[in-house]
Amino acid sequence: MKLASIKNDSRDGALVVVDCALAHAVRVPEIAPTLQQALERWREVAPRLAEVARALEAGQRADAFDFDPVQAASPLPRAYQFLDGSVYLHHMKKARKARGADMPPNYKTDPLMYQGLSDRFDGPRDPMRVPDPALGLDYEAEVAVVVDDVPMGVSEAQAASHIQLVMLLNDYTLRTLTRTELPKGFGFLQAKPTSAFSPVAVTPDELGSAWDGDKLSLPILSFVNGRPMGRANAGRDMFFSYPRLIAHAARTRSLAAGTIIGAGAVSNQDAETGYACIAEARADEELATGKANTPWLGFGDAVRIEILDGQGRSIFGAIDQCIEPA
Repeated sequence: MKLASIKNDSRDGALVVVDCALAHAVRVPEIAPTLQQALERWREVAPRLAEVARALEAGQRADAFDFDPVQAASPLPRAYQFLDGSVYLHHMKKARKARGADMPPNYKTDPLMYQGLSDRFDGPRDPMRVPDPALGLDYEAEVAVVVDDVPMGVSEAQAASHIQLVMLLNDYTLRTLTRTELPKGFGFLQAKPTSAFSPVAVTPDELGSAWDGDKLSLPILSFVNGRPMGRANAGRDMFFSYPRLIAHAARTRSLAAGTIIGAGAVSNQDAETGYACIAEARADEELATGKANTPWLGFGDAVRIEILDGQGRSIFGAIDQCIEPA
């Protein structure tokens, strides 16, 4: 099942069910007006949404309309909580080296995680607006999960059952600000502007054998101005699983339905898979030549992030954004 939120006059959009080809959609206000409300009653609502999905796929919904990702907000246009981890150690080491920081002493026993801005997300085709290109805007291609209500102290084994949706994430970072903000010891604030998510969020069963309950084993493709940047496999070299991230986040607090949890920029040990962010490319350039040549994102640049299935079909739709001045 694939779900999206169509923009309207509200901040949360209107929930729609989308077909597998991402071509048609159906509004479902009689089931749940918004995705957030659906997640809060997921056990009751999910079977009814699945019935709509089956009817839509069979061409039995006369009320179906063309699905346009330009009209889509992020599946959750805002969320009660957005947590992002960093579980690809290859990326963590490179990003920290680029800003002159050491690895934390417990990075192999406790997941690294921060709480990000969640009161507003960009839509997948909305422009990303920043006040100054000198702040070093970078993209990060990630896979995120959405949970239902998670109790405090949930075990890793139990956490897997709370993953209800999977989607793509572009977690933007202002790299210039990380150099001065993170050493303060209080985490990200100004260095993490708003993020964007894929046009649709999908239930794990849509991913077939690529989803094993812990991770998604498919390449995540990223492009800057049409130039391929990377195709790292999201399931490879993932040091902590999504259930481990959920259990870590819920150690001392419950997680509300609709909480989004990312795993950080995807990064493989194999250099041929490229990069899921500019910072890694620049780190390799500095190591090879003593100078970084790949520029940070500037006004007019475009970033595209997508995952294809085994037949080359887009699973989540593409995040495709231009960078504009605020």
